[in-house]
Amino acid sequence: MAGAGGGGYAEILRAPHALRLLVGTLVGRLPNGTGHIAIMLFVRAEGGSYTLGGTLAAAYGLATAVGQPLLGRAVDLYGQPRVQLPSAVVSALGMIVLALTGVASLPLAFAAVIVAGLFTPPLEGGLRALWPSVLRREDQVHRAYALDAVAQEVMFTVGPLLVTLLVAVRSPAAALLVINVIGVLGALSVVVSKPSREWRSEPREAHWLGALRSPGLLALLGAFFFVGLALGSITVAGVAYADDHGDGSVYGWLMAALGLGALVGGTVYGARPWAGPPEPRLRVLVALLALGYLPLTLTPGVVAMTALAALSGVFLAPAIACAFLVVDRHAPRGTVTEAFSWLVTTFGVGAAVGTAAAGPAVELSGTTASFAVAGAGGFAALLVLLATRRVLAVPLRTAQHTEQVVRVSENDRNGTVEPGFSSGRQA
Repeated sequence: MAGAGGGGYAEILRAPHALRLLVGTLVGRLPNGTGHIAIMLFVRAEGGSYTLGGTLAAAYGLATAVGQPLLGRAVDLYGQPRVQLPSAVVSALGMIVLALTGVASLPLAFAAVIVAGLFTPPLEGGLRALWPSVLRREDQVHRAYALDAVAQEVMFTVGPLLVTLLVAVRSPAAALLVINVIGVLGALSVVVSKPSREWRSEPREAHWLGALRSPGLLALLGAFFFVGLALGSITVAGVAYADDHGDGSVYGWLMAALGLGALVGGTVYGARPWAGPPEPRLRVLVALLALGYLPLTLTPGVVAMTALAALSGVFLAPAIACAFLVVDRHAPRGTVTEAFSWLVTTFGVGAAVGTAAAGPAVELSGTTASFAVAGAGGFAALLVLLATRRVLAVPLRTAQHTEQVVRVSENDRNGTVEPGFSSGRQA
């Protein structure tokens, strides 16, 4: 990966449309990035239990997990504007229904969060699909992935504070309404831009598995399921910790500290060049991420706990930025939005499982046990990467290119050449 210092970031942001796309995507993702927090606080304000809050947040996460790859494939097939904006509007309407009707009718509450999750627009995968057409050079695209990971931590830092502020000034219902209206405006800003309107996916091989036919991508998704589990459990554990200390605002500070730590870590990571393939580096980053979760089980005073939350996030953005490169290397041609959306999906499923597991852990064994779920998730992610290191060692496109070259050589020896095939063309 090319160097990504401050000058490198400035070069990217000066490129036409780059800043608008980055900011619009972050704003558009605000509902998804803070949805689980807003749902949890809303349910607690309505008198619901930790388990109900965690289950609703889990339903939202699972629905997002199902919707993202489906919408991502639709974007690859039909373009961004036809998919991103309509889905953003429908998703916002789901959350608005929850805010207006509460949790008195559980079937309606679950239906609302499921609709909101299913139609969450795949803006994250869409942005990464746009970078090559906006920046052109491969080193700039790699640098943009690092910037992307850093910038989204700004959202994860500011987002919880914004939700907490809206809850304090108005109510949890108002927080749900405001962040979803803002999200629609962000999606609108992206889809009316020239790069989004003109973008078209590469030709793709028809296959019902789509991006999932890549073994390396499957291995990466398996690992990041457990990273998502760790983050999801921290969402519930943080609420429990704040309740233990009798101050709901503590939760917002813990989540903001987690995002701030990731922001600092991502900035430092992107400020230097990295040689060699990203897969071995990803194993190291995930190992450090797992170690960072362990001190949270100490649950010290608020100041110390906030510092530990920041420390636990330091290696999150670097791991995500490195994962972007791995996805790009292992995604089949013509499935880039879908492949990045699958990464979002595994996060969503993992986070849903984490929130669902941490709720009962709090009620059965206390706050410390819920933070222990995060540590277990981090180490499980590392084990998956270690177990699949041979699969991840050979990028899919490299393997397909080698296979094609072999086929061309054999055909040349036999005096035949396959129609429509040329040496070096990637599948």
